[in-house]
Amino acid sequence: MDDPAHNMQTQERLLDDLRQVIENAEELLKNTGQHHGMLYQAARAKLAQALLTATEELARFEDVQLNRMMELTAAANRLHKDLTGEAKLLRAFRPT
Repeated sequence: MDDPAHNMQTQERLLDDLRQVIENAEELLKNTGQHHGMLYQAARAKLAQALLTATEELARFEDVQLNRMMELTAAANRLHKDLTGEAKLLRAFRPT
């Protein structure tokens, strides 16, 4: 159950889903601007705030994911003693 590859795929799916929700919310806000009733405006304000929060969280998650990937790459380079760019490239394309 704690398979790192499975967890990474699950996280990637969740991030993709969050990106899709953000895109849909942005589209909804764009297409409902012509409605001026109090209920519409209140709902749009709530959606705009939720969209801002979701966008900030997505950026934070992406930063964490990028940092994790950079740490893992650095650890692999140390493990395999890849000190040069050439050594890193050769190991990347070496058949396993």
